[in-house]
Amino acid sequence: MIKNKYSIERRYINKRQNVRPGTRLVSGTPGFLVAHDTGNPGASADNHFNYFQTLVNRSASAQVFIDDKKILEIIPTGTGLNPAEKAWHVLYNVTTDNKLYGDDANDIALGVELCYGGKIDFKAAYDRFVWYLAYCCDKWRLNPLTHIPSHKQLDPTRKSDVDQALMTAGKTLKDLLYDVAKEMQEQPAVTVVPAAVQLPANVAQTLIDDYISQAWYAVRKAGDALTAQHLHNLANNLRLAARIPLQPGSTAPFTQLPKSNVQELVFRWLSPGWIAAKVKGDKTAMTYYNNTANHLRRAAGMPTE
Repeated sequence: MIKNKYSIERRYINKRQNVRPGTRLVSGTPGFLVAHDTGNPGASADNHFNYFQTLVNRSASAQVFIDDKKILEIIPTGTGLNPAEKAWHVLYNVTTDNKLYGDDANDIALGVELCYGGKIDFKAAYDRFVWYLAYCCDKWRLNPLTHIPSHKQLDPTRKSDVDQALMTAGKTLKDLLYDVAKEMQEQPAVTVVPAAVQLPANVAQTLIDDYISQAWYAVRKAGDALTAQHLHNLANNLRLAARIPLQPGSTAPFTQLPKSNVQELVFRWLSPGWIAAKVKGDKTAMTYYNNTANHLRRAAGMPTE
């Protein structure tokens, strides 16, 4: 799928027990996605941000609101740097989610809301809605045909979403799910994959010394042998990508750095460092983190940013 087809805006409401308790999903990453519509024709994603930012008299929320202009995450979902958090989008005393997925939707699922009606262009909003669901399914390896129930399916005696919004355009839930599956198969017309290049040895060694070794000592002290082995392998992958011998006197072959290693290094250490430097206004440090991330991307044959 085209992963940069639309941008995702992340603007979070304040933490309050009735809308954003600040608790992580017990599943870590989302186990399924619940397709909602707002039931509030004409109200935009921004309108719903404002509503939930000031809501005090009841418990209700969802992580994502999508209209014809934007995809807005108002509670962290895990698509960015923040881990996924709970929202109150399905009643706990409804048991269908437990029967289908083994737990409550609020605890392991994202609530994704489609804004519709009024002056909202349905097609533009729907296209964003489909893409976002496809993006999440692709990211967390979810099957859209089995892991995107509608709110109506989970609570049929009370709810009619997302079906009521789809009906305004002559669509059904089945249409939505197949459109999501189709979106996951869509590719850019031309995909240029850069060739992997050798990682500079000083970049590899700095990453090992400043981040990986310190993390390795910490998890080893905590008795976490599995994570310690992962970090050991990560360091060796960097050495191979930089042609640094693994043992004195040995010859290190060039090995393309795994893309998963790049993503881990960037999201675990480099992105937080870049953000902290940006807050401080330290442009030199921002450039360092960005250049280091791009060295890693080149070593994995990934496009630079």
